[in-house]
Amino acid sequence: MKRRQAFKFQLRPNGQQARDMRRFAGACRFVFNRALALQNENHEASNKYLTCVKMAAWLVEWKKTPETQWLKEAPSQPLQQALKDLERAYKNVFQKRASFPRFKKRDQRDAFRYPQGVKLAQVNNRISLPKLGWISYRNSREVVGEVKNVTVSQSCGKWYISIQTEYEVTEPAHASTSMVGLDAGVAKLATLSDGTVFEPVNSVKSNQKKLAKRQREMSRRVKFSNYWKKAKRKVQSLHSRIGNVRRDYLHKVSTTISKNHAMIVIEDLKVANMSTSASGTIGQHGRNVRAKSGLNRSILDQGWHELRRQREYKQLWRGGQVLVINPAYTSQKCACCGHTAKENRQTQSQFKCL
Repeated sequence: MKRRQAFKFQLRPNGQQARDMRRFAGACRFVFNRALALQNENHEASNKYLTCVKMAAWLVEWKKTPETQWLKEAPSQPLQQALKDLERAYKNVFQKRASFPRFKKRDQRDAFRYPQGVKLAQVNNRISLPKLGWISYRNSREVVGEVKNVTVSQSCGKWYISIQTEYEVTEPAHASTSMVGLDAGVAKLATLSDGTVFEPVNSVKSNQKKLAKRQREMSRRVKFSNYWKKAKRKVQSLHSRIGNVRRDYLHKVSTTISKNHAMIVIEDLKVANMSTSASGTIGQHGRNVRAKSGLNRSILDQGWHELRRQREYKQLWRGGQVLVINPAYTSQKCACCGHTAKENRQTQSQFKCL
């Protein structure tokens, strides 16, 4: 069977390469936003959605127009990939998997993708990209397989490269034969049916005071001034650290669970619904808004969706399975006789069928 895997590294570009990457990301953002504006006009006129092939004709015309001839300086493939991203976003809308795409903003998830034309030299820790040349990167592990595409992204002033590869693997068979149930929570990140408990890392909670202080400093600055940009970089840096701490811990937890159990039974939790605001409407205000806001922050701080995503693909790679069940009454239903009652759950840690 074929497996696709991504390897992400930090780039070490020189000054000119960093400036070029910012220009390329800006060109891709411009193409995406302009195509989205034309698609919105087309939709308001009750016309059919235009495919990526027809949008590519717009790109050819934009490169000929004097006002947008600067698009020629950017590589063609990333610009075309931006149109493909827009097409994929609209397909997600039609399949009711996402809302309508929105315009991209500067310095927010700046990225561009190369589908081909990439050369990788792992011996020298360098990679060659069209119109950028050879760039050094921090090589932390070996890249396995054939390179299918490469994505260059920017986060907190640093540039990263994600190399997606494809390679053949034998049909995996899990080394374990055990099955375990997993309950996700706020007080305890994950509690297994065999008694194993994984404590939460609470990366947001532990950095909440520091984050609030830096955000106050940023709010006091004149917007878009040099001091404001400096304060913004500090806020972004702390947000990046919070996310990195959470992801690192979730990888360790999901790897430990996946290695030790062939089947993992989890609840199909709807995190988006569980973390909705309780503020209500203008006419009818919500109740316990402050308490619900704190609960929402705690739920999102755990990263339940990311933990589930990691468990699923790691189990697939190891030959295990993840069984998803309906979470309704799981804490009140007796596993032996099936009796369901609110009184069964006496406390969070005690269950007795009555």
